[in-house]
Amino acid sequence: MKIYIGTDHAGFELKEELKGFLGNMGCEVEDKGAYEFNEADDYPDFIWPVVKAVAEEIARGLDTRGIVIGGSGQGEAIVANKVGGIRAAVVYDEYSARMSREHNDANIISLGTRTLGIDKAKALVKIWLETPFSNEERHKRRIEKIKKLENDNL
Repeated sequence: MKIYIGTDHAGFELKEELKGFLGNMGCEVEDKGAYEFNEADDYPDFIWPVVKAVAEEIARGLDTRGIVIGGSGQGEAIVANKVGGIRAAVVYDEYSARMSREHNDANIISLGTRTLGIDKAKALVKIWLETPFSNEERHKRRIEKIKKLENDNL
């Protein structure tokens, strides 16, 4: 599976740790920045390229996901959810990691480094990557409604 990853300065250390972790899990990782620590950078500049790449590959039917990281993960998820076809979830514990995939088929995980340590973030990413979408009719129906909302508001 291909994983795009991006962050601003707040998540720089975690992003670097996750790249190796994901590689060891057999994922192909593409880093969309930040490529160096710069306390004055802005998260939308690094989140947007991740989101666009994930959306384009999903539209082509490829098995692709994204990981975005910031201080809280909230702003990063807001940016991600501006793009049609993206379902980004802020994940902060095992339950949110599992349910974001099982019920919402989230294709982007948003992590907050100020609320998660590196080991906890790795554990949540692993759960998120290994949890399949349930394909239950009620969840498929809800996702279709989300897609309709996206299309109606173009």
